[in-house]
Amino acid sequence: MKPKGLISSTLNSYSVIFFSDKIIFALILLLVSFFDIFSGLCGLVAVITTNLAAEFLGFDKFKVQKGFYGFNSLLLGVGIGLHMEMSWIVVLLIMIASIMTLFALITLERIFDKYYVPYLSLPLLLSFWIISLASREIPLLALSTRDIYFVNYVYGLGGEKVVDIYRWWNTLGISNSLKIYFLSLAGIFFQQKLLSGVVIAVGLFYYSRIGFSLSLLGFYTAYFFYQLIGINVTYLPFADIGINFILTSIAIGGYFIIPSRSSYIWVMVLIPITTLITYAVHQILAPWGLVVYSLPFNIVVISFLIVIKARIYKTGNLTEVSVQSASPEVNLYNFVNNNHRYKDKVYFSMRLPFFGEWSVSQGHNGEITHKDKWQYAWDFVIRDSDHHTYGREGVSLEDYYCYNKAVLSPSDGVVEEIVDGIPDNPIGDINLESNWGNSIIIKHSDGFYSQISHLKPYSFKVTKGEWVKAGQMIAACGNSGRSPEPHLHFQLQSVPIVGAETVDYPLGYYLKKETKTLSFKSYSKPELHDIVSNLEINSLMKSAFHFLPGQKIKFEVDIKGKRTIVEWEAITDIYNVSYIYCKQSNSYAYYANDDRVFYFYNFVGSKRSLLYYFFLATYKAPLCFYKDLIVEDTIAINHVYTKPGLLIQDFVAPFYIFLKADFNLVYKEKDDEINPSLLTFNSSVTKSFLGMKTEGVKFEIKVSKEGINEITVFLKNKTIRGKCIDQQ
Repeated sequence: MKPKGLISSTLNSYSVIFFSDKIIFALILLLVSFFDIFSGLCGLVAVITTNLAAEFLGFDKFKVQKGFYGFNSLLLGVGIGLHMEMSWIVVLLIMIASIMTLFALITLERIFDKYYVPYLSLPLLLSFWIISLASREIPLLALSTRDIYFVNYVYGLGGEKVVDIYRWWNTLGISNSLKIYFLSLAGIFFQQKLLSGVVIAVGLFYYSRIGFSLSLLGFYTAYFFYQLIGINVTYLPFADIGINFILTSIAIGGYFIIPSRSSYIWVMVLIPITTLITYAVHQILAPWGLVVYSLPFNIVVISFLIVIKARIYKTGNLTEVSVQSASPEVNLYNFVNNNHRYKDKVYFSMRLPFFGEWSVSQGHNGEITHKDKWQYAWDFVIRDSDHHTYGREGVSLEDYYCYNKAVLSPSDGVVEEIVDGIPDNPIGDINLESNWGNSIIIKHSDGFYSQISHLKPYSFKVTKGEWVKAGQMIAACGNSGRSPEPHLHFQLQSVPIVGAETVDYPLGYYLKKETKTLSFKSYSKPELHDIVSNLEINSLMKSAFHFLPGQKIKFEVDIKGKRTIVEWEAITDIYNVSYIYCKQSNSYAYYANDDRVFYFYNFVGSKRSLLYYFFLATYKAPLCFYKDLIVEDTIAINHVYTKPGLLIQDFVAPFYIFLKADFNLVYKEKDDEINPSLLTFNSSVTKSFLGMKTEGVKFEIKVSKEGINEITVFLKNKTIRGKCIDQQ
């Protein structure tokens, strides 16, 4: 393992104890572990031994780096080191126990992965109990007296002044319950020092305001429950309080479950259950001289997650975290924004089945035929500026604008059924015997089909069983079946039968023509009289936002006359996750591109980098170009607001979000209408507080044949301009 990887995996092993991946928090916990030097050293030896062994044995490097394999051994080493006298045999024992803990972890991981639940600290418990029982037969091991004579130990570290500081900390004028809270946090690291708990609380507050508030909720729920049942909480081991009540609260309230009113309520329900389990387990383990430690935490959290996963109906009030960000705030803000932004991404992306602008002559639940089980369908026609569907006299089929126009496949699929040979009706007549007329059914996935009807006889360009691509011409619009004048009937259904019951389903991306402007629609349903069209992909936009893995883009950045060079690289990892990486700022912008719309969905790194501003400026960019077309979206507030700006919001976020960030993009101009070589669009991100706009940032992006040409950022007190100087 390289030194950088060893440092990363070691530090993450500390922070992951509190479900975090923050390096500063990890350094704080590392410092706390060394409040007893030998204990801290033993913890460090344990985690390094485990991570090196996991790397050597060939286990998942990502999990090693994230500290998932090291934190159990870390706590084991800290605990043994604190309770044993300093000796070489203790260090050797810890190294052996660390390997044993890794083996227990891997075994439990394989079992628990089948049920999609975590193993938590069960490997620690198994190893701790084994060491506890075995150490009684090892004569070279002796229990530590450092805690008993801790003042002497402190004096040896720094003399009388350090002793005075230690005594001052232990006589702070704080309430007894708050003192127990701090000691409980310290107890997670097997310590009984007030200073340790205060430092951990500060680190926890830095890492997560939601996590900090949950730690208080879990502790005080237990504290008052003990008072309610007549038990003095001060008689309990502080380690039991810390890991079983505080970590249970953080795990359920904000890490494995999206923070919400419901998750907070369930914390208050589960903590009393945890107390009962704590006492029951103590009765079982006491005769063996074994400690309870984190067993109730494991029982409650794992069983609750199994219960949640076993639900038949997934309520919106209690939602599992699907993509773990190691931060309750980020989990919540991403969930709220993605729930709005991608609420329709569960749908198959369907296009309009024609070229150009068509008008909805009958929509869902229409007045003529779209009723009952056939209500979720559309009829489309072409109208002129006077809203007529025909030219000349309108007495022949050819007079109608949509007659014989190309009909397209709405998405990729296989032609499941074709009905052909039904003649077109004269204008004003209908064919009730062959109600649907000439029709085609395309299978797009299991249980999902499209039907297009009233087609022109013998106009089919495909055959049954043929694979068709989205946008491929399949037939021509006609006037067959129940159709008094040429039009196109389009519906989506769950079975491959002509005239089957329709399903309520949105269309992926399309444009709606307003009085003077166009609006971009994403997973919406056209309504009666809407004038709609498919996105016409612009070659410059498509090329500029098609980042090839390994592609490098170099910019000259000008900030108030000061010029620097930054280089980006497009990367697609082994999990097919695509992102742009900036080495100079160590920043990552994660994106997706479905060949019709490019959009970013996450950013990690410096919010002063050009890549961050590009992330905001092109947060959602349809790969088309229509002058003055407006595209709107929302951005997760953790990507826009700074930590100080989110301070109060973080505390109340599970109950109410009063901050917002809106994205707006407008296509502005081309250098040439016929053969453009340069496109310009503007975008902006606007912050708001309780619905009132506060501030924002504006952007201008230029796209050329070579790709992203120029990025200009207009801030309140300065302008940042990034000019592309090389692409390869």
